[in-house]
Amino acid sequence: MVSSPNTPTPPGADRGPTARRIVLGAHLKRLRERAGVKRADAAYNIRGSDSKMSRLESGKVGFKERDVADLLTMYGIGQGPERDQVLAMAADSNESGWWARFNDVLPGWFEDFVGLEASASRILSYELLFVPGLLQTERYARAVLSGGRADLPPADREQVNKKLEVRLRRQRILHRRDAPTFWVVLDESVLRRPVGGPAVLREQIDHLLELSALPNVIVQILPFGLSGYAAEHAFAMLRFAEPELPDLVYLEEMTGATYLDKRADVERYGQSMDRLTVDAMDPERSRQHLSKLLAEL
Repeated sequence: MVSSPNTPTPPGADRGPTARRIVLGAHLKRLRERAGVKRADAAYNIRGSDSKMSRLESGKVGFKERDVADLLTMYGIGQGPERDQVLAMAADSNESGWWARFNDVLPGWFEDFVGLEASASRILSYELLFVPGLLQTERYARAVLSGGRADLPPADREQVNKKLEVRLRRQRILHRRDAPTFWVVLDESVLRRPVGGPAVLREQIDHLLELSALPNVIVQILPFGLSGYAAEHAFAMLRFAEPELPDLVYLEEMTGATYLDKRADVERYGQSMDRLTVDAMDPERSRQHLSKLLAEL
């Protein structure tokens, strides 16, 4: 049995290095600009290229403490609280998230998503195939991760167990004291697809009803008659309280994922999400619909 996702988690405890790097990179960029230092000169000072400096300031790579210290000196930040705080940020940004120990079953592109998801203040999702991972029951998640197979060989079962542990651990963010708002629009077909069998689906719908009662979880059902009009595929949007972190759109495929952060792309998906929430049943009607489905199973 995998541990319960409802174990309370301290505020910010699950935030990962990806978000920390972005925040630190943006802060270093502000310090450089405030000091009037050109990016190329800063790069030369840490024995790197302009492209390396660009990656550092955008949070795409890790930070060496020596590089950060040299940059702070160049920017006129001497010994004192400000320097200590930035160096502490650099150390924190290099700490691995809890999911690092699962890197044998998690691809790198998904590790980044787990860290960003844990740092988001608002998560919006549109799903066409399955209930989103943050709202799945253990049995439903196991059916998804195993491809519905109960006869997996031992090695494959172990991989499924590890992936399941990650999925249930991710769900803890919904129960943090600083939990993000999670707003999902589910295509009605998701609730008709008997993933794991009728008993598992019934348990999953009941779980959706329970979670949708939380103040930070909003579930809307998009009825068959309107399915597919506002968006052509599933997607997730992540929004952050920190101004340094841009809104992101996350698109997942079988062998990779795409992150969109250009304003035009994010706005386009935001408009699609807005239309989906208008087309879908409102949260209260959606709860009624879930109760009706549950009675039919």
